Amino acid sequence: MNLHRKGRAALVLALVAVVGMAFRVSWNALRDIADAVGADDTAAMLYPFVVDGLMALALIATLVLADRDRTFALRVLGAYTVASLVLNYVHGLVPELHGRTVDWGRLADWDPANWALVLLATSLPVGSIYFGSDLVAKVLHHRPAPIPAASANAEESTETAMKRSTADLPVSTSAPITPNAVALPRPVAVGFLKSTLPVKPSPSIAPAPVAPIERRAVAAESTRPRRATGRVPAVAKSSRPKRTPDQLLAEAREATADWPDARVTAEGIRRAVRTSPVNARALRDTLRAERAEGAAA
Repeated sequence: MNLHRKGRAALVLALVAVVGMAFRVSWNALRDIADAVGADDTAAMLYPFVVDGLMALALIATLVLADRDRTFALRVLGAYTVASLVLNYVHGLVPELHGRTVDWGRLADWDPANWALVLLATSLPVGSIYFGSDLVAKVLHHRPAPIPAASANAEESTETAMKRSTADLPVSTSAPITPNAVALPRPVAVGFLKSTLPVKPSPSIAPAPVAPIERRAVAAESTRPRRATGRVPAVAKSSRPKRTPDQLLAEAREATADWPDARVTAEGIRRAVRTSPVNARALRDTLRAERAEGAAA
């Protein structure tokens, strides 16, 4: 760990040394440019700090800011780097600048190029005031985003994974299966075998031991009709004997003798005769056929 810190410190010191030497080389060219555009000795000596100093400030701002503010700092850094490069290039092309024998306001022989260079050299101090103040204000008002705790990240990732896995499951049309589900019989109507007599209560006896319920998965519900799973009480069996189709037809004729044709329905016959829906539909068709034959005769 200490070796890593020493390596980083040595790297930073080497970078500072290189930047300092590069600033000294650029300082000479920028000072001569400032003399050529009419700056006095003090202003010409401070002019390199205006240009290269703002470049250093913009570089530090890019390490602190984020998002759109960081992009703005990078643009300022790039613009002033290009401006310093152009002025250093002009200083190398014009030998008169080295001996300070060039005429004031004359950086190039071609007038349009000379005007553009003078405008660039004189606008850099004003731009340093504006952009430097803006960068400092952005750095002072910058609030770094809080780093979330590791436990919060773990819970969020677990919850996201659970939501994704639940959403990826195929949609099932069957009944939901739970680990503790127990198969229970569905109630089924027994039709005319249903007893209307009250069942005598059984004498109070000690409760029998209850066998443990076996836990198993419930199979998907079938679309076929299920049969009755419970036993029919003996009282219900003895209350009404099973009738033959002829007996059912006779009872239906008697019950619907004074009914109009519109009332002869399967549901009405089922309630009147107390039979199953299948038998009621068969009786309805038979009675309607008989009435149709009688009307035709």
